[in-house]
Amino acid sequence: MSSLASHFAGGRDYLAACTVGLPSRATVRAIRADLDAAASGRPDVAAATRAVEDARAAYARLVRSPVGEVAIASQTSVMVSLIAASVPDGAEVLCPEGDFASLVAPFARADRGIRLRTAPLADLADAVSTDTWLVAFSLVQSATGEVADAAGVAAAAVRAGARTLCDLTQAAGWLPVDATLFDATVCHAYKWLCCPRGVGFLTVRPDFARSLRPVQAGWYSGDDPWSSCYGTGGALAADARRFDVSPAWQAFVGAAPALKLFADADITASYAQATGLAARFRVGLGLAQPARPSAIVTWPDATGDALAQLAAHGITASGRAGRARVAFHVFNDDADVDRALRALGTAVPAAAVPAAAPVALSYSI
Repeated sequence: MSSLASHFAGGRDYLAACTVGLPSRATVRAIRADLDAAASGRPDVAAATRAVEDARAAYARLVRSPVGEVAIASQTSVMVSLIAASVPDGAEVLCPEGDFASLVAPFARADRGIRLRTAPLADLADAVSTDTWLVAFSLVQSATGEVADAAGVAAAAVRAGARTLCDLTQAAGWLPVDATLFDATVCHAYKWLCCPRGVGFLTVRPDFARSLRPVQAGWYSGDDPWSSCYGTGGALAADARRFDVSPAWQAFVGAAPALKLFADADITASYAQATGLAARFRVGLGLAQPARPSAIVTWPDATGDALAQLAAHGITASGRAGRARVAFHVFNDDADVDRALRALGTAVPAAAVPAAAPVALSYSI
């Protein structure tokens, strides 16, 4: 079991980090202390503001981004809408078929003649053309757990002169990521990063940032938020903070210790554990191993029978797009694999399956 497991009170029979992560002990302590202080008439806004910056810095370390290129947000769709607002009229946006709606819908609803085109994830790199202005895709697909050929997509975009937007929501926390490989990334941290819901991050390269309009600017987008509370808000921040939205303070109070936990951890070890457990589960179900290892396993379950079997045995999983879905994270171990397979009436593999080799940060996997 991962050394991070001791930081969580639960996790046994919980195979749904891809739906919502579990709060760490430190997150629970931080939020309880914040609530107690507020209930006593002593809300600490200064401490909450520090938590926002601690969370931003920890996330920057986790995704290998300069902290000045990280903006805070609340939901994925909010961050994507910011970018959609700056897509040139009539431009083409390319997305994978069946990607998550929060990534795709803002472009589909942007109007102004913006053309949304889709392609199968496996063919995404080949689908990039000189007409493509932006390729927007999830690094790990929510419905299937498939890991994108991010290196291939990024290289194709460079050749075509297109921009890239990568959603890290289903990746950050178990898969090593390098946000600087893309023009922009988005991430809602309530899944694999085990943060409270309402904590999100946008990373954006400076050259791309200059082409984005801060259409959601508010007081927190100012160079000095506390001097930007009224009127037009004064001067915007010179870096990615100009795209900040006003933070949900309590959520960030809980997020800061969770993000530090993952930023300090050995992500390659987390990757090896998660994908190793998933690989062993696939062996038990007789499923083929994917081209790029994933911590998420899905299989057809149109009737919901598999999901019902898991639930009947006290195992928390999820179903998406007619498929059963399980996820293995830092608080899971071989016992979770065995119990899930037994619940499904499947034989448990006699020996552990070796974990995948550590993924290269260039995504050459």
